[in-house]
Amino acid sequence: MAVGGVGTSLLLMAGIMVTVGLCRRLTRRRLRAHQRLCTFLLEMFSTFQICACTNELCLLGNVEPKPHTALTLTYGFTVLHGLTLTGSTCNPCGTLQPMWGGGISVKMGGLKIAAQFVAAVLARGFMHFIWSLGMAEPHFGALSQGCSNPMQTTETQAFCIELLFSVVFQLTILRVESVNPKYRVHLIALLITMLVYAGGNLTGAVFNPALAFSLHANCFYDKFLSYSLVYWIAPSLGTILVAFIWDEILPRIS
Repeated sequence: MAVGGVGTSLLLMAGIMVTVGLCRRLTRRRLRAHQRLCTFLLEMFSTFQICACTNELCLLGNVEPKPHTALTLTYGFTVLHGLTLTGSTCNPCGTLQPMWGGGISVKMGGLKIAAQFVAAVLARGFMHFIWSLGMAEPHFGALSQGCSNPMQTTETQAFCIELLFSVVFQLTILRVESVNPKYRVHLIALLITMLVYAGGNLTGAVFNPALAFSLHANCFYDKFLSYSLVYWIAPSLGTILVAFIWDEILPRIS
């Protein structure tokens, strides 16, 4: 793949991040008095950024040297997302955890999850439009790929992997809450990169239901039951398990 194609993809993702940053700032300024609408739009813009950028990053997975380039980009953009999207979870599982613990109401949690899935659909549509323009080499043929078959193992093993990764990720999020934000974002980015390295070739290591739908919508259409179990139910169960252990079991032990 030509360096120019990679550079165009990086510029595209940078443009998305700048645009989303401006939209978030405008939303805070103009809609502060309308709490629900403001919350919905902030979560939608943030999730849109992650889904759109990850859709583009997936096209760069074969850039040499493999897998070093892809992992470096994963780490770098995860850090950038963490620094620019403060206050947003961008993950239905990240919203389920405080809902279980009573940190946010069911109505507010449902609003955020709805925003995340709306953003997932919008990001997929937007990236397909961009790819249809053929702006860079990675975009050529991207629309004709159909289902990319991210599950390269049995459904049972894929289910267990996504559940385990969700447990590890959500536990880490809770454990690093007290860490300085400057360092916390790097710890989380390092963890995500390690999980992608460990399970990316088996399930894609998504552990985010909204992102999974944005990346693999065609697969959901073809095999809805299988993909919903692996990419929606498994990470959600992992999150609920973490919330139960964190709120019910650990306080009794300590």
